[in-house]
Amino acid sequence: MDRAVNFDQIETISCLDEKGVLSSNFKNTIDDQIMIKGYKIMLLTRHIDERMITLQRQGLITFALSSYGEEACSVASAAALEMTDWIYPQYRENGAIFWRGFTPKQYVDHMFCNASDLIHGRQMPNHFGSRELNIVQVSSPIGTKIPHAAGCAYAMKLLNEKNVAVCYFGEGATSEGDFHVGLNFAAVRKVPAIFFCRNNHYAISTPSEQQFASDGIAPKGIGYGIQAVRVDGNDFIAVYDVVRTARKRCVEGHGPVLIEAMTYRLGSHSTSDDPTLYRSEEEFNTWAVKDPLLRLKIYLEGRGLWNDDKENECHARIVKDVDEAIAEAKLKGKPDLHTMVEDVYFAVPQTLESEYKEMVDALQKE
Repeated sequence: MDRAVNFDQIETISCLDEKGVLSSNFKNTIDDQIMIKGYKIMLLTRHIDERMITLQRQGLITFALSSYGEEACSVASAAALEMTDWIYPQYRENGAIFWRGFTPKQYVDHMFCNASDLIHGRQMPNHFGSRELNIVQVSSPIGTKIPHAAGCAYAMKLLNEKNVAVCYFGEGATSEGDFHVGLNFAAVRKVPAIFFCRNNHYAISTPSEQQFASDGIAPKGIGYGIQAVRVDGNDFIAVYDVVRTARKRCVEGHGPVLIEAMTYRLGSHSTSDDPTLYRSEEEFNTWAVKDPLLRLKIYLEGRGLWNDDKENECHARIVKDVDEAIAEAKLKGKPDLHTMVEDVYFAVPQTLESEYKEMVDALQKE
C-alpha cells in the first residue's frame, strides 16, 4: 500500500494568520512587552545571520548557518521558558541565546573563534553556548543532545527542581537512534523535558517525504506515550503559548512533551549548500508569505504597539551594534595556545603540560 506524508491528520495549532490577524479562538494572554522584545530579537537574529553569511563569503569566518524563516521557533519558545531551564540547542537556535541576553559582541566573537570566544575557538562557528545562560554548546552530530536533555531532565526530577530541559532539533534528527533512545527514556521516567522539533521540510537536501512515511513527527511521540503537539512554527503567539503550556505540564509532573513546529528554511542549509538544486522557486514563494517576522509585525502595528519610526530606530541600533562587534572582532587575536589543554581536567595534568611544551618547542623551531 502506498503511503504519503500528510500533515493534515494531526491538527496544526495556529493563532496568528499570514495577515497578522489573531484568531478569536485564542483566549490566553501574552504580555505586550514579550511580543515587542520577541520581534526585536527576531530582527537581530535575521540581520546578524545575513552579516555572518557575508563574512563567510569574504573569507573572514569559516562557516555560517542561517535561521532565516525559522526565527519564531527559537525566540518564541525561549520566551516561554524560565532562565533556570536548560536549553540544548541545535545550530539554528541563536535567537534563543539572544533572548537570554547573549550580546551581538559575544556572538560575533564566537563566529570569529577569537580570543574572546567563550568556547576558545574549539567549536565551529554557529556552535554557541553559555554556561551562565544555561545553554549547552551546540553539537554538530545530529540528535546527540536528545538523550542528554532527557538525562538532564531526569536529574531535575530527582532533585525536585521545578525546571525543564528543552532540546531543539530538526525533523531529520528523528532518523537517528538518539531520538528514539531519548524519547523512550524520557517517557518511561516521566521527566520534565520538552523535545522541540523544527520541521522545516528538509534535512539538508532530503525532503520530508524521503525521510519518513509517518504523518510527520508528532505521531512518533504518541508512539512512545508522550504528549505530542503540532504547531505553526511561523506563528510567534502559537509557539509561545504551546511551549508555555508544555512547560507547565512538565513541572507539574506529567512527563515530557514533543512539539513539532511546522516551518520552512527560507535560506540555504549552510554556506556550503545551494537550495536551488533541490527545491523550486514556487515552493519558496509559497512559504515566503508566511514569514514569522512579517506576521508579528503586522499584528503589533494593528495593536498600536509598533510603527515605522520604531522599526527604523530598532534596525539602526542593530546595525550599529553588529557593525561595532564585527570591527572589534577583526582586531582580536586567536585564543592562547595553552587553552588547548585546559578545561578538560580540574587541573591540567603533567602529561598534557609536557605535550603542550613539546608543541611550543616544535612551533618555535619552524
